[in-house]
Amino acid sequence: MTTPFIVHPCAPRRRLLQSLCASACALTWPALAQQRSADAKAAILIGRSSALSGPMAPFLTPVHEGQEAALADFNEAGGVAGRKVQLVSLDDKFDAALALDNARRLVQDSGVIALFGQAGTSQVLALLPYLAQARTPLVAVYTGSPAVHGARSPYLFTTSASYADELVKIVRNLVAIQTTRIDVAYENNDFGKLALPLVEKAITAEGGTFVGAHAMHSSGQDAEAAAKALAALRPQAVVMIAAGPPVVAYVRANKAHLGVPVYTLSLGAGAQVIRALGSDARGLAVARTTPPPTRLTTAVAREFQASMKRHGHPVDYDRFRGYLDARILIEGLRAAGPSVTGASLAATLEGLHKVDLGGYTYQYSAQNRNGSSYVDIAVIGPDGNYMH
Repeated sequence: MTTPFIVHPCAPRRRLLQSLCASACALTWPALAQQRSADAKAAILIGRSSALSGPMAPFLTPVHEGQEAALADFNEAGGVAGRKVQLVSLDDKFDAALALDNARRLVQDSGVIALFGQAGTSQVLALLPYLAQARTPLVAVYTGSPAVHGARSPYLFTTSASYADELVKIVRNLVAIQTTRIDVAYENNDFGKLALPLVEKAITAEGGTFVGAHAMHSSGQDAEAAAKALAALRPQAVVMIAAGPPVVAYVRANKAHLGVPVYTLSLGAGAQVIRALGSDARGLAVARTTPPPTRLTTAVAREFQASMKRHGHPVDYDRFRGYLDARILIEGLRAAGPSVTGASLAATLEGLHKVDLGGYTYQYSAQNRNGSSYVDIAVIGPDGNYMH
């Protein structure tokens, strides 16, 4: 008995759907291939929220110029296997709430794979929970606060010594030259308040005498009152924990009312501060967290100087710091490859271990995301030039 051939009522419809699917796939696969090719050539987006306006903007501009010069050089050399690196910048006016809002916009709207170069203790602390939530790394920050360096976030990678490292070096240097009675002038914000216990601890540990401390407003408007109050305590030196406008105001007030040496942190004596102080900058001692940018003894310093010449910028510590920070970001991107994501960049940075940029090294691992503890003391001499 012959089995009749039965045509299923849905067969024509099924064949039609299969035909349409095949046609759609034929159209889709080339489109997808073209999209992947376009993605492979698209820029790698990096987000930067910083003070592009407001009182702190002039002090951060040289750092930005150093960052941008390094990235421009890298892109000119071909980027990451042909993919250029593009900074997407937003102005946070040095405000913590705005910095957090900017981070969300950069990650969620602009599609950046990492954040870079965030300035300010309060700003970085505000970002830390979001980094974990977004699984987005932040590379290089402009604060050495213990709250930041001790955060142990798997998404935070610092590039310079902590304030604790800087303050120990400062106090050790003072005690070594028999300057043991030490006052502290500090900025009345998270930056200053979190660093104050560190300098007290360092003074005690190194055998000095903590004479007293006085807070200053971030505008520097009460710097003279602070200098007068500290002068009454008869110190042999003052450690100043401040950045931006109060540094200029306090150094001048110190010359007028105390006349004792002033030592400050690396972020306290940027190029703009030295320019604003003019001849009053002479004698200011600064903890520097990079090697001298003017020396030609390392390959990276020579490369930096050549870069500044190409881009028409002066050679100074601020631009060198920004340049080195961008170079660390570049090393991470290069090692992660052209398909880099935020997660792969974080994992790659952890795995870099020793990074030698040409005579200046960093160290990273899963247990250590604070890349450097280098500190040197330099004194500003005639014409704003540093002496070591």
